[in-house]
Amino acid sequence: MSQAANAQGKIMLACHDLTRIYREGPQDVTVLDGLALEVRAGERVAIVGSSGSGKTTLLNLLGGLDRPTRGEVRIAGESLLDLGEAALGRFRNRHIGFVYQFHHLLAEFTALENAALPLIVRGQSKKAAESRARELLVRVGIAERADHKPGELSGGERQRVAIARALVTDPSLVLMDEPTGNLDQTTAASILALMDELARTTACAFVIVTHDPAMAAHQDRVLKLDGGRLAEQHDLT
Repeated sequence: MSQAANAQGKIMLACHDLTRIYREGPQDVTVLDGLALEVRAGERVAIVGSSGSGKTTLLNLLGGLDRPTRGEVRIAGESLLDLGEAALGRFRNRHIGFVYQFHHLLAEFTALENAALPLIVRGQSKKAAESRARELLVRVGIAERADHKPGELSGGERQRVAIARALVTDPSLVLMDEPTGNLDQTTAASILALMDELARTTACAFVIVTHDPAMAAHQDRVLKLDGGRLAEQHDLT
């Protein structure tokens, strides 16, 4: 039985009462206010909302890059609140993959080296890490560009490397921040097709922040962030 089949129905991400308040001068600004969310293995959830609605803040909390003022995030059953900074770093490396609008690849490294980096950081040998990374580059359709550096790759190719890097650790959760926002329509469509295939064949949960109605509509669910909370969004016009 495949990894995806084994994990089917499992809640990979759960948060409740998620609240983030920032202090701006004498004022408290509430960006997220008692937000709740569950995402299951293989499920793709799009998060939409106006600029300044808190989408980036939410991703940072889900990814353990920021701490909530109140509430809890659980990934693969583990509460991020229970983890100190060092343990949280190790947990992110094992359980969370990140894909951004701008790929954040290291310019001096090849596509293969960039994709292998999370495993090398974990302590795997370079040989083992690059062997696993090469498998992912094959999977995302860019194996023939493995020895090229980011400056020699197109925007779509760089984003495929970034997706391979995010998946190389077999994460429980992949967080995507405008993953096609910097790509032309044809290339964006190819990335969407790739994400479809990955959702079918991996046990990951995907949370995708996007301004693109077409990308949002392509996901299993669309949630709108408004007033610090999430609500199901059915009309994307």
